[in-house]
Amino acid sequence: MGWLWAIIVGFVLGLIAKAIIPGKQHSPLWLTTIFGMLGAIVGNAVARAAGVEATSGIDWTRHLFQLVAAILIVAVGDMAYMAMWGNRKQRQRA
Repeated sequence: MGWLWAIIVGFVLGLIAKAIIPGKQHSPLWLTTIFGMLGAIVGNAVARAAGVEATSGIDWTRHLFQLVAAILIVAVGDMAYMAMWGNRKQRQRA
């Protein structure tokens, strides 16, 4: 069940990050989900380091760290994706 939740959270975080980042992102949905999962992991690590790993009620601070990490990872990951595969896809269309 843990992996299923990780995929769901990664999917949601990745989509929210894509919606917040200005402009069009070209990475596929499966890669955005992986970026979101990585954002959740990094955000949890930062929250743990900041001392807000677990609080009573909803962990809004931890979720904010996860979202910020997901935004950064999706932005950098999309740039890397376009650097690796963007020119190849544009040549195939022409």
